[in-house]
Order: sequence, then structure tokens, then C-alpha cells
Amino acid sequence: MEGAVIAAGLPESVVGVIIALVVLLPETLAAARAAHRDRMQTSLNLAFGSAIASIGLTIPVIAVASIWLPGPLLLGLDAVHIVLFFLTIVIATLTVVPGRATLLQAGVHLSVLAAFLFLAVVP
Repeated sequence: MEGAVIAAGLPESVVGVIIALVVLLPETLAAARAAHRDRMQTSLNLAFGSAIASIGLTIPVIAVASIWLPGPLLLGLDAVHIVLFFLTIVIATLTVVPGRATLLQAGVHLSVLAAFLFLAVVP
């Protein structure tokens, strides 16, 4: 996969995005089905729950493994992606905590996702 990404002239960070998309695919499909049935709150709960679980399990495992692996631990987030990450946290807090997500709020989340994907491909 790395070779194909490099051959296409894309930055190496796209490999991480592709891996994350594959890992989160089952929950993404379930969230899309819930959104199609106009159940935005369920859709966002599925999406955020799976993302938080993946991040919450992956980073500690990699941190522990970095003790035995050569080289420093790099999370691969530059300043722009950190800003998008915190923006997502703020928007998610305003959307999910009240318990009544709307289609407009889901559109805001999709806009932030589109910005992240664009900036991952075109840094």
C-alpha cells in the first residue's frame, strides 16, 4: 500500500488515513445506515464511539511498543491537524452531549472531515 501511495505522488500520511478508514469501515457503514434512517444521534454515537475506541487503544499500545522499538514515537500530527482535532472535539461536545444531533450538525462534522482529508492529501 505504501508503494502505491508513493507511486501516486501522495504524501506518506495518506497511508495512515487509508489504514484508519479500513479499521473504522464496519462502524462507518453502521453509522451511514443510521444516518440514512434519519437517526443522526445514533449515527454520531457510532462514529465517535468507534473512533475514540480506536484512538484510545492504538496510541497506548504504540507508546508501550516504542519502548522496545528503535526510533522516537511520532504521532504524525502537524499544527494544522492538531487544530482540526481540537475543533472536532469542540464540535462533538456541542453536538453529542445535548443528545439531539441534527442534520446541520452532521454536515458540520462532514465539512471538518473533508477539510482533514484534503489537508492530508495536499499538505
